[in-house]
Amino acid sequence: MNQNNPKNPVMLVHGMWDTRDIFSKIYPFLSELGWSVYSLNLIPNDSSIGLDHLAEQLSDFIEQTLGGDRPFDLIGFSMGGIVSRYYVQRLGGIERVQRFISISAPNQGTVTAYALPLPGCLQMRPKSSFLEDLNRDAVEMLGRVNFTSIWTPYDSMIIPAKNSQMPVGKEVVLPVLIHRWMVSDRRCLQAIAETLSEPLRVNTEVP
Repeated sequence: MNQNNPKNPVMLVHGMWDTRDIFSKIYPFLSELGWSVYSLNLIPNDSSIGLDHLAEQLSDFIEQTLGGDRPFDLIGFSMGGIVSRYYVQRLGGIERVQRFISISAPNQGTVTAYALPLPGCLQMRPKSSFLEDLNRDAVEMLGRVNFTSIWTPYDSMIIPAKNSQMPVGKEVVLPVLIHRWMVSDRRCLQAIAETLSEPLRVNTEVP
């Protein structure tokens, strides 16, 4: 990696019913390549509170671990991708996050969220007011960071799988057969490392 483009700290955000342990492959993989990696356990992790409240937990954890102004890169898996988006788009994370990777996140909602009438699930349903609000300025907001969506067309948790797509940034599509395998599949890990190594987009226009 170019020495003029140093590695940022990386924050990992897990999904529903998971803990930070789901990143057991990503931690050593990125650490061995020179990244400092952090994560937290979102509590509760069962969607019994809104994702906006989980995003506040994420914001507090970032303040405690990275301080108030240090730039970093953010990776959100599944529900954690939406929690991360709320942090970036609504809690000021846009001012600090430089690279943001969404992995198999229900960016446009998922029909599996109809299974439970819980606050977080209601927010992850297609066309929910929560997602409609986030998507209203997603192109403008996420266009200010190096944003990448990684997803699999075989996803049985994000239905339809293409609802992980976003109309902004870069897209990586991988033929991974099971939703949670995304954060351990070698191809996905390689895509993460390559994305975290990309130079930041810089506005070179002279005012």
